Amino acid sequence: MKWRFEDILTFINVVEAGSVTSAATRLNTSKSVVSKRISDLEAALRVELFRRSAGSVKPNELARSLYEQIVPLVQAMTEATEGVSDRTEGLTGRLRMVVPVSFGTQFLGPIIAEFASRHPDLEIAVDYEDRPVSLTQGNYDLGIRIGQLNESSLKARKLCDCARMVCCSPEYSRKFGLPKSIAELAQHTCIDYAHVRASDLWQFESEGDRGRPIPVLMRSRIVANNFEAIKDMAVAGLGLVLLPEFLAAGPLREGSLIAAMPHIAARADTISAVYPYTRHVSPKVRGFIDHLVAAFVPPLPWHPRVNDAGNPRSNRATDLTSFAA
Repeated sequence: MKWRFEDILTFINVVEAGSVTSAATRLNTSKSVVSKRISDLEAALRVELFRRSAGSVKPNELARSLYEQIVPLVQAMTEATEGVSDRTEGLTGRLRMVVPVSFGTQFLGPIIAEFASRHPDLEIAVDYEDRPVSLTQGNYDLGIRIGQLNESSLKARKLCDCARMVCCSPEYSRKFGLPKSIAELAQHTCIDYAHVRASDLWQFESEGDRGRPIPVLMRSRIVANNFEAIKDMAVAGLGLVLLPEFLAAGPLREGSLIAAMPHIAARADTISAVYPYTRHVSPKVRGFIDHLVAAFVPPLPWHPRVNDAGNPRSNRATDLTSFAA
């Protein structure tokens, strides 16, 4: 008995989805078909790939090893077949991406919708996730990353830079005052982001020491894994917070947050589109990344636009000093 390619694809989906039911939904087929394909694959390979218990299947060590080896090969096959017709219009197939929650929900929806409208034969799947995710293991075509890129296996294309700002509520400022220097920051309570170490998050620009950023060991009263929640807690007066400008700009204009250190620059983030390293980038990935780059030319979406009277309002983070108490 020989294995079939559809069995391999089903195997990949079961590993990624975590269950036969979810894999069947992904593949738009029945659970019995999925179970049969998995059994056929195991019979062809003469091995057991899953540990089965009541209502669940879990990949064993051999299955995980097979998965890690097969996924890049399947992706390469998909890219090769799509690359035979190197088109920028009329894209087809499936484009799967993973994007940060706050940035994705606030700014990427209309951009993705416009791209989908231009290419009606292209299927698009978007996962919103703040945790670092392996594009290869997650079978993603691309992702959006905010911050420093450390994965050598990924190629990246910069979309824009995004300033970060130390903010707090006016109430917090009245009760505890504002830090006058980087050294005074550690004396204040902060609200931290769970997916980044505090020493990596709280970093500030330095003119000396070859421009190396200055880390600050903060005292975290609250830690959360979502920037929207962190922002809301800062608005409630629970501590200082270091926010990306795309989240801070609105509350600063409204006055629910103020710039706590307007004259001191935190280390800026880079927002990038990333994709697995490959010799041939598929037309759908290249086309969508080109679309993203065009969407994030200045002025950026979170920067104030020219008002009705034609007077430009500031769009620089360092010009938000008027919001300081």
